[in-house]
Amino acid sequence: MRKCMMIKKNLILLIFIIAVVTNFSCKDSVERNEQQRPNIIYVLADDLGYGDITTFNPESKIKTPHLDNLAAEGMIFKDAHTSSSVCTPTRYGILTGRYNWRTKLKRGVLNGRSPALISEARETVASLLKKSGYSTAYIGKWHLGWNWAKKENNSIDFSKPVQKTPNSNGFDYAYGHCGSLDMPPYVYVENGMPTAIPVNTTENKDEHGFWRNGLTSPDFVHEEVTPHFFEKSFQYIKEQAKTENPFFLYLPLPSPHTPILPTEKWQGKSGLNPYGDFVMEVDHYMGKLAKVIKEAGIEENTLVFFTSDNGCSPRADFNELISKGHNPSSIFRGHKADIFEGGHRVPFIVKWPAGIKPGVISNKTICTTDLMATCASLTNQKLADNSGEDSFDMTPLFRNHESDEFQREATVHHSSNGSFAIRKGDWKLILCRGSGGWSAPKPAEAKKKGLPKVQLYDLSQDIGEQINLQAQYPAIVEELTALLQRYADNGRSTPGKPQQNNGDVDIYYGLNRIK
Repeated sequence: MRKCMMIKKNLILLIFIIAVVTNFSCKDSVERNEQQRPNIIYVLADDLGYGDITTFNPESKIKTPHLDNLAAEGMIFKDAHTSSSVCTPTRYGILTGRYNWRTKLKRGVLNGRSPALISEARETVASLLKKSGYSTAYIGKWHLGWNWAKKENNSIDFSKPVQKTPNSNGFDYAYGHCGSLDMPPYVYVENGMPTAIPVNTTENKDEHGFWRNGLTSPDFVHEEVTPHFFEKSFQYIKEQAKTENPFFLYLPLPSPHTPILPTEKWQGKSGLNPYGDFVMEVDHYMGKLAKVIKEAGIEENTLVFFTSDNGCSPRADFNELISKGHNPSSIFRGHKADIFEGGHRVPFIVKWPAGIKPGVISNKTICTTDLMATCASLTNQKLADNSGEDSFDMTPLFRNHESDEFQREATVHHSSNGSFAIRKGDWKLILCRGSGGWSAPKPAEAKKKGLPKVQLYDLSQDIGEQINLQAQYPAIVEELTALLQRYADNGRSTPGKPQQNNGDVDIYYGLNRIK
């Protein structure tokens, strides 16, 4: 009898222990699940160079205290790349997790009147997160096309709704303008409806870098666009902080792209030129953004990304900046539009107090297309075969900055004229003669000089891409060419079922266009 009593007591104790452990385990699981559903804010600067932020370039002459603080409180990636060295393609890759050259856009960018590039049927980061209960918003520069209402003479009818807007791609709230700050029409569109009808025309002002003439709405003041987008974002964050649902805010800035228009308060602050002033203004508003997040009480579980859509534009006046000791491309060759590192290697900062230790530096090669798979992982979702075809989950790197769980095998780079490069490890193969963009030697010039059709660089020994090793390492050229061709043919660079590209993909496209 006594033995039975002892067994009964031990059984009760065991059940109690299991219940306690299970409770703690469930609680821990819930907490982990909550951490996997953070608020997500993705800030995309426009034409900001790798060398413009002090954290990434100690020799920078531009003061960026707020971005430096964001980096100190979070994690930085020193080998981060955009999927293209110009605007539209990179934005497509960020929102879809798919390389732009798989679409009909094989080179260049869209303009302010271009139709929508992203199909309504394609999953985006916004539509993915909506499935997990997120509120989603876009505020800023779109530059992915939308379908303006048209009059019989094919001019835009600003009194009617726009079709195939960001709202069609998963955004609950959408506010911004169609193209770059130098591309008309200069009109804000909110949830598919222009906020005002343009009544005047903005005149070109070359002293600001570049500025196309075009129709401008009375509520669209070029100098105030960047502050305006930030203030709209602050309002959105404060409102969402009062709700129970997590939110995703995509904040693509129009700055420091041309026209280079720092507000009066920031003019002359850098001691360099208007471009330096404009960068400082962006930094200032990033500081305000951090303050808004903290004061809203959501800092701990808010994941903030900050990066740029490509390298710095030569419109910033490299010669003037370099003469004063500042190089927007830092140690890298080239700039915006180029296949060289200066065209697509960008500053990349991630802060998430609940999930990332502060002060961490990763040297893993990542791409801006990786946002899609990362958000899927954070929300415990599995991407379909026809979704995020070139996106790799970065969350293992959030836990361990050099984790081998991060699965990106190689990264494809793309220039403004449609030239390709592929990077695997320290090797970078470029399938064109020159820059593939705007810096010397430009494609036609490179052909006249008789430069080799391909370029191979060992970035561990030659980060400046000066010594072409294609003749010494033909096996490496062959291996990387075959890998790029496989990525093109399979319609994806991630594991999964092969997918269809929109039109044929010619990996020698940029080279073949030069007559």
